Amino acid sequence: MTRKFAELTGPETLEMLEADSVLVLPIGAIEHHGPHLPLVTDALMAEAAAEALVPRAVDAGIDAWQLPTMSVGKSDEHSWASGTLWLTASTLMETLVDLGRSVATTPARKLVFLNGHGGNVALLQVANRELRRRFGLQTFTMPALRVRAASGVEGEPEEHGLGIHGGYSETSIVMHLRPDLVHEDRFVTVLPLELAAYEHIGFNGKAVTFGWLSDDFGPHGIVGDPTGASAKAGKQMFEESIDAGLEALQEIDRFSLPPRAVPAAD
Repeated sequence: MTRKFAELTGPETLEMLEADSVLVLPIGAIEHHGPHLPLVTDALMAEAAAEALVPRAVDAGIDAWQLPTMSVGKSDEHSWASGTLWLTASTLMETLVDLGRSVATTPARKLVFLNGHGGNVALLQVANRELRRRFGLQTFTMPALRVRAASGVEGEPEEHGLGIHGGYSETSIVMHLRPDLVHEDRFVTVLPLELAAYEHIGFNGKAVTFGWLSDDFGPHGIVGDPTGASAKAGKQMFEESIDAGLEALQEIDRFSLPPRAVPAAD
């Protein structure tokens, strides 16, 4: 039986979905990823994660369904680069609201944004509450894959906690998923090491965030070091991410908020 929402008929959504059904919506980006990775990197990772995660969730007893991938997201940090397709924050927010309104016509009440692009995170967190308030949905955002900065051990480059875009992890995962799309002869390293001197300001969990565009750190538009990336490392990261994602979906499945009446104005 299909677990892809879009392969159901309209009447089947009323017959097969229930209030505790978990709709998983992969969302990524089509954006510049340096000279060595494809524009589709983030959308590729989000969709691949959904395709691996939803069947495992079903096997674990979760009534999970995969929604069509939203490939274009909020990528204005790469707006300077040819090939980037991006939506403004207001456009993407209204799109997410419209999707929430559409989901609310089905019996399902749990919607999970499976996110593959860091630039979407803040807006998705706002959308979680907006869709809860407007349509009474239980909404969640979780990472499609658990990527990290390379640590400098066991053959990894040292990214000094700065690898966030086009570096070791993303490159390894794409080498695992679609090696034909990776240009190993074009690897470049861009690490703004001046950020490593700051205790609070930075990436990857630092307390103080800041506005930036990817060419602030150089013309290549990446922040990371892809050297040493491998399909083997990518496979391990991907599998570990799906394991963690399944645990997250199991928590989402048993998580519960009280039903809410939808405000008439919305």
